[in-house]
Amino acid sequence: MRPGTLTPERNTSLRVIGREGSVTGRIMNQLARNIGVAPFAPAGATVDVMSGEDVRKCRRWRRALARNRKDHRYYDIVEDTIRQSFDYRYFAIRDDRGEVRAVIPFFLLDLDLLAGLGHFARLATALVRRLWPRFMLARALMVGCTAGEGHLDDPDEVSHAEQAQLLAASLADHAVRLGAPMVVFKEFPAKYRSDLKALLQAGFSRAPSFPMTRLDIDHPSFDDFMVRVLSAKTRKDLRVKFRAAAAAPAIELRVVSDITPMIEELYPLYLQVYERAQFRFEKLSREFLCRLGRRMPDKVRFFVWQQQGRAIAFSLCMVQDDEIFGEYLGFDYTVALDLHLYHYVFRDVVTWAIARGYKTLRINGANYDPKLHLRFRLDPVDLYVRHTSRAANFMLARLLPFLVPTRYDPILPRFPNFHELDP
Repeated sequence: MRPGTLTPERNTSLRVIGREGSVTGRIMNQLARNIGVAPFAPAGATVDVMSGEDVRKCRRWRRALARNRKDHRYYDIVEDTIRQSFDYRYFAIRDDRGEVRAVIPFFLLDLDLLAGLGHFARLATALVRRLWPRFMLARALMVGCTAGEGHLDDPDEVSHAEQAQLLAASLADHAVRLGAPMVVFKEFPAKYRSDLKALLQAGFSRAPSFPMTRLDIDHPSFDDFMVRVLSAKTRKDLRVKFRAAAAAPAIELRVVSDITPMIEELYPLYLQVYERAQFRFEKLSREFLCRLGRRMPDKVRFFVWQQQGRAIAFSLCMVQDDEIFGEYLGFDYTVALDLHLYHYVFRDVVTWAIARGYKTLRINGANYDPKLHLRFRLDPVDLYVRHTSRAANFMLARLLPFLVPTRYDPILPRFPNFHELDP
């Protein structure tokens, strides 16, 4: 067993949260029968904490999160290769017979409550922490993924609404036992808002996190996309950038699922992007990038650009159904700005995706200005936050709107669907 992991904790009995005879219940029960398991009955269900070692032994984990690009394999890789100060655990929802029917990943860390403030506020905070090292730091239980947005388990055995209600009823107790006074649902897509209303009823406050972005690429070609979607000014700017790159030594593109043979050349490019980022959370490791391609070749695509035999950029993308997701970038900044590699990479990825029938490009949050001009739309993700102390939670609910980083980003309000971040 890895250091810092726990054996399963004792069961936490929970109240009945639904009616087995409801329409939703009947649908979920039929789905359960189709996959060869008994229908789930909310009465008597419990929520336990499991370690990674234990969760990998249970039947459910092999099917957990299967409808997402980041399925259970991704979480295995993250736990093994992105260590930093994260302590990985898993909530297991058990039925009245003790069978695990849903798994929701979470992790523990020391959360910086002021990380989302502006530059000068962070400088002031750094000065205060010279005398008070843990000023506005709190041990937090974070539901979700360290390297990506959060998700509940697939609803084939336990509906999303039932998962949310069970978690809402038990999280505060688990957080206290784990020594984490803060509980956060990290970056859950807006599609969960209806199901996660149970959290608001349990004292959580919702706030927008940095949104992902999405772009409709259902066009015959990249040139057609430019003509139909982009403004004349943006089209002109892109053509100038592409001509500048074309005048330099030829740039070649390779698309592979495994970059292990190139990792020593590509990893420094990722570090250059990481070090320039204003906000940082997880830091990928070499091992993460290598294992991702080897373990998930059906989901992972690495785009690698080389010039004169030397790597100058790469993009880690993942695919799911008719969508392609831009996850992480790496650039050689000795040439990236002169060659306009950000837009060069965008063009090549979109061209490749269109040719293979993908309809939507989704990209993680940050660097919103070029995305605004490329006509991306915001793809909201939410934070749900509460403190286990009622008095502290009362204050937190009123301070939270001033702590979220979206409040201080000057570009986000210019997107046409900015209002969707916090409806």
